[in-house]
Amino acid sequence: MPKLSVIVPFYNVRQYAPDTLRSLRANARDDFEFILVDDCSTDGTADLLAHAERELPGAVLVIHERNGGLATARNTGIDRARGEYLAFLDGDDWLAPGHCAALVAAIEKLDVDFVRTDHVQCTGRNRTLHRVPHGRRNTALRPRDAILPAHRTTSVDYAYAWAGVYHRRLAERGLLHFTDGLRTAEDRPWIWKLHREAESFAVTGLLGVFYRRGVASSLTQIGDVRQLDFIRAFDEVLAGAAGDADAARLVPKAVRTYCAIISHHLGSLARFEPAVARILKERSAAALRRMPQEVLDEVLDTMDAERATRLRRLRRRAASGGPAEGAAA
Repeated sequence: MPKLSVIVPFYNVRQYAPDTLRSLRANARDDFEFILVDDCSTDGTADLLAHAERELPGAVLVIHERNGGLATARNTGIDRARGEYLAFLDGDDWLAPGHCAALVAAIEKLDVDFVRTDHVQCTGRNRTLHRVPHGRRNTALRPRDAILPAHRTTSVDYAYAWAGVYHRRLAERGLLHFTDGLRTAEDRPWIWKLHREAESFAVTGLLGVFYRRGVASSLTQIGDVRQLDFIRAFDEVLAGAAGDADAARLVPKAVRTYCAIISHHLGSLARFEPAVARILKERSAAALRRMPQEVLDEVLDTMDAERATRLRRLRRRAASGGPAEGAAA
């Protein structure tokens, strides 16, 4: 059994894949494997991966017959992985040399289900350090204790799957798989599930993941209907919180985060295609109606005025049966 499996989905990242593959080579070890999942690339990425399969030590190439999206591609990698530990990387990001070995050393020393790490966000030539929003480091912790408080940014808001390493037992328990077919926000129900159901985790200052922002082909930059998968993702988050034994404490956090994401999208409608913007407002209004209304009232009362006004306006229009076109502030 390999010590570590690194799962790397690729889709039309021909410009960036060489950096990603070079960083994997700088992390190669005899007991590491790299699961390269080609999600039906059409831009020449597939040729780079075919070459990597021959030249990169530990490379295993898996080719999708049709494009399934990031969540599905990661699931393919999880199913093929043989490692004692699993880690993720996206096809347009890269790792510092030796980062994978450091991940393994950290999780073995801390003896936990999963470890979360900081990362560097790269936008053009700018570099910004992003830290896991949790104060206690290098200590085994109970994951569900890190979900709250509801009014602050916590570990479930730091949803990046590639910022960490995970014991194989989580995959065997069904906790590492993503919701199949989600095109965006796929990390959100995933991280909530981990924090609600895993037994132990730790945070470390280990720094070695470089996350590339502003990529033109990234769904965060594209205002088409795939962006609306965030509603499906947060419906799943809310359902999981509502079904938890500690629902009374977790649901307000889930509702608050859901509202914050809805408000964010409503506040940037100009980047969406007009038809998608209309659907976004309709589905967001429906999502507000599905939320526990007393909890929603409390959340809106404690949000900042701009976001609360935007959401209340949408809520009123939906309740009155009027058009939602005026929802964005």
